[in-house]
Amino acid sequence: MYTPEPDACHELLGHAPLLADASFADFAQQIGLASLGVSDECIKRLGVCFWFTFEFGLCRQDGKLRAYGGALLSSFGELEHCFSGQTEMKPFDPPKTALEEHPITKYQHVYYVSESIEEARQKLLDYTKTIPRSFAVSYDSSNRSIEIMNS
Repeated sequence: MYTPEPDACHELLGHAPLLADASFADFAQQIGLASLGVSDECIKRLGVCFWFTFEFGLCRQDGKLRAYGGALLSSFGELEHCFSGQTEMKPFDPPKTALEEHPITKYQHVYYVSESIEEARQKLLDYTKTIPRSFAVSYDSSNRSIEIMNS
């Protein structure tokens, strides 16, 4: 079950292995950058997409459904519930996923599935490009700074 308190097991078992992969870590950073300078409603929608990927993401590997979301990987109960056959599985589609209601203190009733983590990454990054804002941002890893560019 979800708790609002920091949870070392969740972070270490659920997120650290994937965030050790540079591509996945970049994916997380791109979502953060996409939230800069946008409306509260857009941030809420990005947050829902983040929830259903980074926390409760599922993808296919060798034809089998696999969990990659940190909340799934760090919760035996949620993982068992997810694969119980009593939940709804929907294709990950960010514009639709972003509107999904989701409980934060109970097991999820729906999960979103991508054909791969890379597909989820690309779909979510494409979705971020549709979010209106008056400027663009870029992260410069050489000096660890965010550059703001006028559109």
